[in-house]
Amino acid sequence: MNNHLKIFTLSLICFISAIPSFCQHGKVIEDLQIRSNILGKEVRYAVYLPFDYETSDRYYPVVYLLHGYTDDESAWIQFGEVHLAADRAILSREIPPMIIIMPDAGVTWYINNYDNSIRYEDFFFEEFIPHIENDYRIRKKKEFRGVAGLAMGGYGSLIYALRHPDMFAACAPFSAAIRTEEEVVNQAGDRWDRVEGSVFGPGLEGKNRITEHWKSYNPINVVNHADPDRIKSVKYYLDCGDDDFLYRGNAEFHILLMDKQIPHEYRVRDGSHSWEYWRTGIIEGLKFIGKNFHR
Repeated sequence: MNNHLKIFTLSLICFISAIPSFCQHGKVIEDLQIRSNILGKEVRYAVYLPFDYETSDRYYPVVYLLHGYTDDESAWIQFGEVHLAADRAILSREIPPMIIIMPDAGVTWYINNYDNSIRYEDFFFEEFIPHIENDYRIRKKKEFRGVAGLAMGGYGSLIYALRHPDMFAACAPFSAAIRTEEEVVNQAGDRWDRVEGSVFGPGLEGKNRITEHWKSYNPINVVNHADPDRIKSVKYYLDCGDDDFLYRGNAEFHILLMDKQIPHEYRVRDGSHSWEYWRTGIIEGLKFIGKNFHR
């Protein structure tokens, strides 16, 4: 065999052997359901499994990825294309192989509402996580569990990490719906009743909105009254666009963490409250979480 033929043969072998790496895709499973006794209904969710899940026996870290207001469990797949981004990042070894779980939360804000008639937070920790981590090969320890989300889901992910720091290694909220007291007090009454009323109490005006229930679910207030060491046990990655209407709450939360000497990453990129912004940022959030899955 002459040298030219050898080179061609070796090149062909390398090309063929490389094809599978470009064709490896994770698996998305949608329209899954869990029956919740706490909520008294079926709750839908979607799952992303890394490409080697069905050909291995290994157990994987997990990220719970939360949708925004009025969206559902399909949003991060349909609009965020997180499965495509995760495929690329796993193959390039930017993030470790991980399972991504996307639950439907309706407009619950991921919390227990003011009169406990809707207890989504209780459902999430008492029913949903145990169900997911028993049905899939997931490492059931804090160090292998992350949470992220956008807008309402960014708020939910942050609240979960702050109120349950023993559950998560890292948290990556995007455009988190963090409201300052001043913003809440001055909010128009029709918007309050339409968006926050079912969660924090309908018909409230001005300072009457700053209830003990509201305080218990306000990220700024939670940090101000929490044990700093417990808060520091979670790693935080905050990202909010420079044209996002939620800029003030995110900026004040960042300043508070700085003043409290709580380590975190804070990003302000060019962009607004949009899927284009979140699509282009989600991998950096997953990379941050993924680093915390390593030792």
